[in-house]
Amino acid sequence: MRNFADRLVERIAEFNNPTVMGLDPKIDYLPESLRNKWLKEVCNPEEANALALYDFNCQLIDAVCDIVPAIKPQHAYYEMYGIEGLKTLQKTIKYAQSKGMLVISDAKRNDIGATATCYAEAILGKTSIIDGSDINVFGSDAVTINGYLGIDGVKPFIDVSLREGTGIFNLVRTSNPSAGDIQDLILENGKTVYQAMAMKVDEWGKDLIGDSGFSSLGAVVGATWPEQAVDARKLMPNAIILVPGYGAQGAGPDSAVASFTKDGKGSIVNASRSLMCAWKKREDLAPEDFAKATCDEAIDMKNKLNAALSDRKYC
Repeated sequence: MRNFADRLVERIAEFNNPTVMGLDPKIDYLPESLRNKWLKEVCNPEEANALALYDFNCQLIDAVCDIVPAIKPQHAYYEMYGIEGLKTLQKTIKYAQSKGMLVISDAKRNDIGATATCYAEAILGKTSIIDGSDINVFGSDAVTINGYLGIDGVKPFIDVSLREGTGIFNLVRTSNPSAGDIQDLILENGKTVYQAMAMKVDEWGKDLIGDSGFSSLGAVVGATWPEQAVDARKLMPNAIILVPGYGAQGAGPDSAVASFTKDGKGSIVNASRSLMCAWKKREDLAPEDFAKATCDEAIDMKNKLNAALSDRKYC
């Protein structure tokens, strides 16, 4: 069984594009015409809402599936729409995979023991049901987790990864403005909290290193903190690093590539709103052409990241 890290590294090389599209839809991200279409076709507004979001997602996936290696749906954006939203998440994951894309569930799960096992099986593995069969509830290729509870909250995900060939991205240095309030605190040994977590990720991921030299236990390190990203890479030489913070959160391409290895590998940069809502900045396109706007923005992002990798400012 090929592990997640090898599959992701291969897809990035195939497309020469180290990016992932975040699919975090809100109903006001959709053009009015798309919303009205489903309001007219479906009487139940909750169902119409979910179908409109799914239509939006599918059109964006179709637009970039031969450009971008993976999508990253944030579970909260689907959970807030209730059961119909969760159905949209399930269908979106399956649709993206049918188009050859890898799917990273951005769920940031955090718990211990039996509960962590339930999260791991629900998102990455299998669940036994009443007739004795097993089902894939979400069936994602990878998931984000919060490992700050320690190994007993991480091991269930590692166990599923070893069994299913799936991936994990553990929070190390996040992109939000107040991240340093906790993650930059100095410990008794002189290390910061995020450095201690980075060293744990390196330790925990040893058994998940594939032929590519990268581990399927990766890390989340925000593009908004490039100096810390360079430091984190040194502490996690085998980790694939998921890089949020590009675009709408303020980080540019130079900062986004700070965590890449010296040969330009080992990280994948996420953009969500800047891709999904690209149509809102395009006066030359009709709102109905939102998928083209996303495709154009994805190509621009790819070119900017590759240019930044050729002229590294952080290393």
